[in-house]
Amino acid sequence: MSEKLLNRSEVDVELTWDISHIFKNEDEYQRALNEVVEMANELLNYKGELNNSDIILKCVEEYEKLYIKAYQVGTYASLAVSVDETNQENQTRMMKYEMTASEVLSSVSFVESELKEVEYEVLNKAIEKSEKYRIFLEEIKRSKPHALHPEVEKTLAALSPVLGAPSRIYNQAKLVDMDFAPFKVGEKEYPLSFVLFENQWEMEPNTDIRRTAFEAFSQKLDQYKHTIGSAYQTQLQKEKTLASLRGHKSIFDFLLFDQNVDKELYDRQIDVIMEKLAPHMRRYAQLIKKLYNLDKVTFADLKVPIDPEYNPKVTVEEAKQYSIDGLKVMGEDYLNIVKKALNERWVDFAQNKGKSTGGFCASPYGVHSYILLSWTGQMGDLFTLVHELGHAGHFYIGQKHNNMFSEEPSLYFIEAPSTINEMLLSNHLIEQEDDPRFKRWVLSSMVANTYYHNFVTHLLEAAYQREVYKIIDAGGSVHADKLSEIKREVLEEFWGDAVEINKGAELTWMRQPHYYMGLYPYTYSAGLTVATDVSQRILKEGKTAVEDWIEVLKAGGTKSPVELAKMAKVDITTEEPLNRTIEFIGGLIDEIEKLTNEIK
Repeated sequence: MSEKLLNRSEVDVELTWDISHIFKNEDEYQRALNEVVEMANELLNYKGELNNSDIILKCVEEYEKLYIKAYQVGTYASLAVSVDETNQENQTRMMKYEMTASEVLSSVSFVESELKEVEYEVLNKAIEKSEKYRIFLEEIKRSKPHALHPEVEKTLAALSPVLGAPSRIYNQAKLVDMDFAPFKVGEKEYPLSFVLFENQWEMEPNTDIRRTAFEAFSQKLDQYKHTIGSAYQTQLQKEKTLASLRGHKSIFDFLLFDQNVDKELYDRQIDVIMEKLAPHMRRYAQLIKKLYNLDKVTFADLKVPIDPEYNPKVTVEEAKQYSIDGLKVMGEDYLNIVKKALNERWVDFAQNKGKSTGGFCASPYGVHSYILLSWTGQMGDLFTLVHELGHAGHFYIGQKHNNMFSEEPSLYFIEAPSTINEMLLSNHLIEQEDDPRFKRWVLSSMVANTYYHNFVTHLLEAAYQREVYKIIDAGGSVHADKLSEIKREVLEEFWGDAVEINKGAELTWMRQPHYYMGLYPYTYSAGLTVATDVSQRILKEGKTAVEDWIEVLKAGGTKSPVELAKMAKVDITTEEPLNRTIEFIGGLIDEIEKLTNEIK
């Protein structure tokens, strides 16, 4: 158990990622930043000249080179900030990059603006000549009806740092300004921070410590709710304004347009899960109540391990081996990517002050992925690691087979390759031994980590987010207390009488950065729906199913979510895969209850 959160300078370098793989040093980074400006100036030679297919293709090629370099520069700057928000040098570098990027993006915004004004006949001719840029140009055609005047597009690009301010304000408030005092239980003091609460205290088996930590954490959140509420309201108004400017009927249409998903698929994920998964998860909550001998189950109790006395710690080295063994089924080529990630410092495991919470995977084109974690040794950390390795493997393969503009699939599909890795790890662990206690530990980890996180935590975010957007679409606005009211109503609807939504639970809307990323939260359950079906295919069919899945990863962003799922033999145009996944979760809980009776 961590008694002190270290400064970044105090952590073991072997637990940190190595961003010198992007640029060897600060001088090389600065040269690359200058190159981005020079490349943008060169690209200006094409302004007003995009009138035939050959020139269009030459311009798009140079445009891609610029974006690759800019992406690498931006990733280098942002990764440094993400591991230490308190470091002023990192902050200064990031701000300088953002200022430069806004100028560059503004100056080259003419490329896509002018392409959207080109006649369909000319665009079609360019598409015929270049399979490489076919997807990029098809997207240009699809977005033509929503294009603004080139000067407006240029202005919006120039304003990108301002338009990104709500997210930055949120992260600064959360990771820098919130200074959590230690909390006391009895005579003992315990350290508290965002990272420690979400990675440790929320899963703490001792009920007094866990509930006291939740109360102290919530009290600190409450002090910042109006600041973060204002930042979020600004984000919402920005999205509403952009939706209207681009001629979309609603914010939903605007945000789903980029995902290439219709609202029926979006609504189905939320509606079906809210109705059909809730009864299973209420049973799970009552199982917690029984095992912990609680007077009642509160929101603060929902992430505890099922078997607190059988919750083995996992070291970083053990996690690496678990990951390799669990993902062997994916074949040698995929496994080599996993080994490179684990052995060549693609992963930042360290816990330190000022580090971003949760986990993410950043994948600068032409380099490799970078994975952020805060390792506490819990089973959940292992699941997070293989989850992010799923993203890393996906982007590594996608970039090998596609250009910068077509390597990344729709946001709707983005979580499928990550969550399938969690499923494969779980299947591997279950096969290791017949001990019912170990099996229950693995199954409960699947429910508490893979499914609770993606099908409950993020899905309830999505249900809340949908209600907020409805208000904004109708011309209304929201403030901190209204956001808390909506969040409480969603939680109460899902958990019913099985869980007490205690004071502080309504502030959960303050904890996730996903609300600043459009309609992102629902995509976790969408991805896991596909992943569950595919993982079951892999278990039954083996190599054939794996080969199908590798082809999906190779496709990158060249197909729609519906088409990608179809390649993996999953039909997401119906609710059947979703129903099967919910039944699967119910089956896991049945098995956990059965094993609990056996263990007794």
